[in-house]
Amino acid sequence: MPDRNTPPRKTPKRREQKPREKPDAAEQSPHRGERIAKLMARAGLCSRREAETWIVAGRVAVNGRVLMSPALNVTCDDQVLVDGKPLEAPERTRLFLFNKPAGLVTTERDPEGRATVFAYVAERFPDLPRLISVGRLDINTEGLLLLTNDGGLARVLELPATGWIRRYRVRANGQTDETALARLRRGVTVDGIAYAPAEVTLDRVQGANVWLTLGLREGKNREVKRLLEHIDLQVNRLIRLSYGPFQLGQVPDGGVEEVHTRVLRDQLGPSLTAAAGASFSRPTRADMQREMNTHAGTADRKRKHIRALRAERDTQSDEAPRRRVLRSATEDRHGREVAVERVVPARPPRGAAKPTRNARRFGAEQRAGTGKAAPARSGKRPAGKAPRPKR
Repeated sequence: MPDRNTPPRKTPKRREQKPREKPDAAEQSPHRGERIAKLMARAGLCSRREAETWIVAGRVAVNGRVLMSPALNVTCDDQVLVDGKPLEAPERTRLFLFNKPAGLVTTERDPEGRATVFAYVAERFPDLPRLISVGRLDINTEGLLLLTNDGGLARVLELPATGWIRRYRVRANGQTDETALARLRRGVTVDGIAYAPAEVTLDRVQGANVWLTLGLREGKNREVKRLLEHIDLQVNRLIRLSYGPFQLGQVPDGGVEEVHTRVLRDQLGPSLTAAAGASFSRPTRADMQREMNTHAGTADRKRKHIRALRAERDTQSDEAPRRRVLRSATEDRHGREVAVERVVPARPPRGAAKPTRNARRFGAEQRAGTGKAAPARSGKRPAGKAPRPKR
């Protein structure tokens, strides 16, 4: 039993709950749709990090209201404007291999006025969509640079957790041996920064230089140069050969080659595809534009739809040739399944068959006015003919 001298407990007063204000149209339902920064990256405008910077700078408006925070989800029903222009619908996820020449900066705009990767690609390949890079290469680094129109894919492939190895061919000035290279294979710490173990092979010695092949999994800033400087080697040429499963191969210097959709889907696998939110079923922007131009063309250039062909088949007369629809499925060059229906004649029209020899003879006799008709067939054998022997 409680002690009588113990003072009674005070019941805490309940706080008066103020009625919540109804959220604005641009802020309601935060769990619906997709993050605005992710949607901008998916449309190929920029990366997610850059999209957040654009939003804070007041360059993005949703439903007529300028956003100041990227903490907003939007759907297809919302009107999104970036720099006053409507945000275009995202297209199919695409990936390109670019053989970067030396002297190009991997950035959208360079304050020093140097040539950039994106200006170089846009000038020489105007048909490509707006692209962003998967990671960066230094201005003097050559070789493979992955470009994509999907900011979500770029973000996932940049993460060290993806585990994709980057291989480089390096020419460095100085001398080295297996003892020094073994230190890099175990992992080193340079200026307080810990670097993961690297795959390094000494290929050959050429005068005062050595050629090495390095494999890295982290991709830190200037990692190759700092690792080799740690063992007294000065890099004077650096070429990236591969990024994960994607190889530079025979891509010419300054050239761009697209990765086939089926290959990209297989190399990413289900986990990376889901993490990046990649989509391989949407059409490309060029396909959508081509489809619009087809529907906007003149009527004589349009091909009849299968429904129109079926309607003609149902309304055709008995004298018209019969048709049937053959259905099948195939894949286009992007790996997407396409249904195919083809209308073909099932039989020739009545009266259009080639007449037989007897029919031609009978017709000729009729036209000559002889009136000679073909003898009627009977069960009796003509006189003078012996029966055929039985076999």
